[in-house]
Amino acid sequence: MVNNARIVAIAQALLAALLFGASAPLAKLLLGNVEPVMLAALLYLGSGLGVLLVKVFQRLENKTVEDETRIKRTDWKWLAGAVIAGGVAAPIILLFSLRQTPASTASLLLNFESVATTFIAVIVFKEVISRRAFWAVTCVTLASILLSLDHSGQWGISLGAIGILGACILWGIDNNFTRNISAKDPLTIVLVKGFGAGSFSLLLALVLQNAIPSVSIIFGALLLGSISYGMSIVLFIRAMRALGAARTSALFGTSPLVGVLLSFLLLREFPSSLFLIALPLILLAIFLLLRERDTATKPT
Repeated sequence: MVNNARIVAIAQALLAALLFGASAPLAKLLLGNVEPVMLAALLYLGSGLGVLLVKVFQRLENKTVEDETRIKRTDWKWLAGAVIAGGVAAPIILLFSLRQTPASTASLLLNFESVATTFIAVIVFKEVISRRAFWAVTCVTLASILLSLDHSGQWGISLGAIGILGACILWGIDNNFTRNISAKDPLTIVLVKGFGAGSFSLLLALVLQNAIPSVSIIFGALLLGSISYGMSIVLFIRAMRALGAARTSALFGTSPLVGVLLSFLLLREFPSSLFLIALPLILLAIFLLLRERDTATKPT
């Protein structure tokens, strides 16, 4: 039997994937009016601002989240590592690598993040996963690859492609670092990650002399970031408490499915025939995780 805590955690991971998956097609609608680096800055800052508003309302209503543990001095090394690896280094490497890499190759390689997260969790942090969880990760990885394939025939391996793999490894490190503090207040974690990464990206955008977008674009990007990034990360962190980094990453890997569906609805981008193959794989992964018995995750 699957206990209620696991069901809630799975629902949180899937909702996190839904919110994050929606970010790609919605951000694409904004990209015609704002530079990519500036948009990244606004999305990250939006995630921080959204969480900040939640914390302010909690304070005004004298609501204290007693079951949330405060971040201690020993936790800051993990949080700082997550910000540096996933919020600063990975995006920079990705931006430079995209200049040398075909879009089809980049889209495919970015799905390496879930694989990197799982391997780092198991090998470095000694997270225990069952055989079902392993096959669930495999199914989601295969499905993500299928959804990312480009029929244009453009393909190539270069230093840029290696750079993208490096960025995915950094995001895998970010996920595992965050896993080590997932028992702490997720709002504070997202607040620090959002403002930390957003401020750096904004500084980079200004150095690159990116134009300041209109007020409406700024507001839209901040709103999108608060929901698709901020709330998504909060739910992701909560899910990791019960599922661990590997299982949560597997469920979060369903986000490309949401992206494909919204791309069709909003942008009229029709999914390829591979979508019909990927969908059963994703559903199978969810089924495997739902059927999985509680397995102990070795603490780090």
